Amino acid sequence: MEWTGRGIVLTARKHGENDVILEVLTPDHGRHLGLVRGGRSKRLRPVLQPGNEVHLTWKARLSDHLGQFQIDPLNLRAGDLMNSSVGLTGVQHLAFLVRLLPERQSYSGLFNALSVVLDHLNAAETAGALIIRFELELLRELGIGLDLSSCAATGTREDLAYVSPKSARAVSRAAGLPYHEKLLPLPSFLLDGQRQAGSELTWSDITQGFDLTSFFLNRHLQEREARDSGTRSQLLGALEKRYREDFPWNF
Repeated sequence: MEWTGRGIVLTARKHGENDVILEVLTPDHGRHLGLVRGGRSKRLRPVLQPGNEVHLTWKARLSDHLGQFQIDPLNLRAGDLMNSSVGLTGVQHLAFLVRLLPERQSYSGLFNALSVVLDHLNAAETAGALIIRFELELLRELGIGLDLSSCAATGTREDLAYVSPKSARAVSRAAGLPYHEKLLPLPSFLLDGQRQAGSELTWSDITQGFDLTSFFLNRHLQEREARDSGTRSQLLGALEKRYREDFPWNF
């Protein structure tokens, strides 16, 4: 068995004295693990850092074996990411999220989304909103995607302001007002698919977005009897500090 393709490094765990077990996300083979011989060498160690993109060749005698990777560098972004707290905690949080996915299933859209997020993690004006959008895409892949296209109660597409925690569907301001304490706020930037996050976003917008995705991700973790890694709170702390430094007027 053999395949070749691109992969984004999630983790590299020590295996023996010189080797590592590498975990990557690929567009065609999903979350995939493999052994890298000499992965702890001076040549490969900088390449096998979380967030880097590499070219992979995977070989195994049988398809269900761990197999081995041969690695060539493509986009070594890890060095830049490690220079900021947002980059460092962001990579850790994104890797945790991807591990919620089953192994060896194709996620080409999620792979492309992860590449975009990693390329913008050090941009304070875009990082938070892009991570929230990535989490929404991940929820969809997990089978619990949110429907933000129209109001669950009336069908209108106008003035959507809430999300129902039961149906995961949007609710208009008028329909949701009598029940607003039981509904989740829907930040308006998630309704405009054309506009990426920019300096117009406030920290309140970002926290509402994370509160929204957190609710459904935590529900998924509870159903799987899994634990939150704690990376989300670390990431939010780093993002808030960065926002306060760069955009104090948005608080």
